[in-house]
Amino acid sequence: MTEPRHITRKVEPTDAGKRLDVWVTHAAHLHSRTAAQRLIAEGYVLVDGAPATKHHIVHARETVEVTVPPPEPSGVEPQDIPIDVRYEDEHLIVLSKPAGLVVHPAHGHADGTLVNALLAHTDDLAGIGGVERPGIVHRLDRDTSGLMLVAKNDQAHGSLAAQLGARTLSREYLALVHGAPPSDEGVIEAPIGRSPGDRKKMAVVQGGREARTRFAVERRLGACTLLRLKLETGRTHQIRVHLAYLGVPVVGDPVYGRKGDRAAFGLERQFLHAARLEFDHPVTGERMSFDDALPEELDKVLQALANG
Repeated sequence: MTEPRHITRKVEPTDAGKRLDVWVTHAAHLHSRTAAQRLIAEGYVLVDGAPATKHHIVHARETVEVTVPPPEPSGVEPQDIPIDVRYEDEHLIVLSKPAGLVVHPAHGHADGTLVNALLAHTDDLAGIGGVERPGIVHRLDRDTSGLMLVAKNDQAHGSLAAQLGARTLSREYLALVHGAPPSDEGVIEAPIGRSPGDRKKMAVVQGGREARTRFAVERRLGACTLLRLKLETGRTHQIRVHLAYLGVPVVGDPVYGRKGDRAAFGLERQFLHAARLEFDHPVTGERMSFDDALPEELDKVLQALANG
């Protein structure tokens, strides 16, 4: 069983005036203030030897002791499902997810997910948010393939999530679309929220959450265009919704695209692939980048289109 983690530090003058939960989040490399608040509420944080509340304002030269208990079991069973790991160390995993694999267990997908596979792949998980599970930093839809980033511990998850929020974690996708955008490159800036007509779908809606997607034409292929896209925000189904809004839906998209086009292209999935990932290593600070070639079934579609 993983041992508890103990941190004892004096508050630096530059940190004086911060709330205790904020200070603990950074000092203990937790993934969220909620995790810090839970430790404080359960008595795992002492200030000068005594328990304190999350609202306590830290002062210079106070001694803060933090105990991070071993992670609890997640309740998700490990399953021996093959995964394509491109890089791994004690802090993170970069992998290429195939189309058809669901990321998280959910209603209708209780097992057979990427999380089940990761729990079987590694016993090096230090726990995310107090639970022994891999920390999925960003998701991919079931029928989207490509690169994903997984954190093994709170410190890595907190750093990578912060990079995602600051937009220094770069994600690029390749998508084949019907038609062509109005220009060779540009930015789609349109708010996304639940579709008022179908709560299971997302849509561009007034009052939705800010969403920005950059696009550039990679290849023109007759009635279709291959686009390279860069996410600047991470809304649910963002690329698919934005491209449909632009009038160039993703080939094979059963929700936002053209009905029945998968058969015409010989596809069993949508033509959307996470092709490039770039980020700063959460511990060393090294800039890391990874590229993932199109899967064979997508490359065949491009070859067919190029040959007319």
